[in-house]
Amino acid sequence: MSKFDALFEDEDDIFAGSPVSKYWDISAQLSQDLIKDEFDVLIERIAVMEAMLSKTHEYEDLDRTIKNYALSNYDEINELKKSLYMELAGQLIYRVSE
Repeated sequence: MSKFDALFEDEDDIFAGSPVSKYWDISAQLSQDLIKDEFDVLIERIAVMEAMLSKTHEYEDLDRTIKNYALSNYDEINELKKSLYMELAGQLIYRVSE
């Protein structure tokens, strides 16, 4: 169970939009420097996860492995994506208030 499950009971009612739309609404209001910095944080996180995954899977097969997992676990991944959008939106808000 994700930490934001209760927010998704009625996806269209949460803050007048979905987690995806709210993330993009928030990001559209912020400076490009902040958005670029947060994007760099995401790329670093992906790089770390790929490095970790390559310890147990062939690096050349990572894309296929990831796509197969996503297809086989669609509902779980979809809920996790919603939680991540909310987490990322929260990070953007936090960065603005620093």
